Amino acid sequence: MKIISFLITILFLTSCQNGKKEYQKVEEQNAITSNFDPLEAKKLMETHCYLCHSPTADENQGRIAPPMVAIKARYIDREGYNKAEFIENVKAFVAHPTEEKALMYGAVKKHGLMPKQVFPEGSIEKIAAFMYDYQIEEPEWFKAHWEGHGNKNWTQSGKKLEEMETTKTYADIGLDYALGTKKVLGKNLMEAIQQKGTMKALTFCNHQAIPLTDSMSTQFNATIKRVSDKNRNPNNKANAEELKYIAQFKKELAEKKEIKPITLEKEDKIQFYYPIETNTMCLQCHGKQIKPEVQRQILKLYPSDLAVGYIENEIRGIWSITFEKKKHE
Repeated sequence: MKIISFLITILFLTSCQNGKKEYQKVEEQNAITSNFDPLEAKKLMETHCYLCHSPTADENQGRIAPPMVAIKARYIDREGYNKAEFIENVKAFVAHPTEEKALMYGAVKKHGLMPKQVFPEGSIEKIAAFMYDYQIEEPEWFKAHWEGHGNKNWTQSGKKLEEMETTKTYADIGLDYALGTKKVLGKNLMEAIQQKGTMKALTFCNHQAIPLTDSMSTQFNATIKRVSDKNRNPNNKANAEELKYIAQFKKELAEKKEIKPITLEKEDKIQFYYPIETNTMCLQCHGKQIKPEVQRQILKLYPSDLAVGYIENEIRGIWSITFEKKKHE
């Protein structure tokens, strides 16, 4: 009897501990999603999701993942998930993507399985809560595409976000420049890969990456550079100050901290830094296992190449952007 009583006590205590942990988990999620700032969540989505899940890319070209609104429509409008279920399912899938968990069967077949990525603590919950509560950017082609799959008279659910007129900080301005340039480079690179493969992408990077970046510098009236501690192009070699901030961003990423832009005021100019992180697409030319013919072409174009050996979600370099203060005051 004493043994049975002891076992019952242990099971009871274990059950209580598990129940307490589950309760704490729910409370933490509620704390993150009940009082989140929708503008912050929108910026998180644009920063961490839009390169692959672009709301402006063509339906069939230059796209490597479905738009975020397709994810919203599939999980909420078709499956009928409530807010808590939606957040938990998005969070679980992003943490450990598998084909078994995926509801976007067509997207997985067309684009492949989403790679596992590291996000700042609490950011997935905020992004998912924003997607559930608010209308998000929708490609012009999406309504017809979605209705063509048997979803009649579709209208996106959620409130419209009333964006307040706010004065942008120097960090906001620098991030706009970085993401705007990233969008242009990413779109062209994805199109090159999809149309003619990795070898074509190498040619694009060799001939067009710096000129395109320079054109964005002209558009934004700023000096925009991508620099690295392991550069491929000698023109992208980081200086001493840039190396210091690359090391800082690497430390923050390893500690799973929210990575924020760095802005330095230097007389009449602003110096802006923000990390460039690797994803699956990058690894075709920057990973640990590069196809021999691609490796040969890399060394032909860049004999002193250092930009290899990466895995997903590493800091490959940073945006180094300089712009004048007076033009933004």
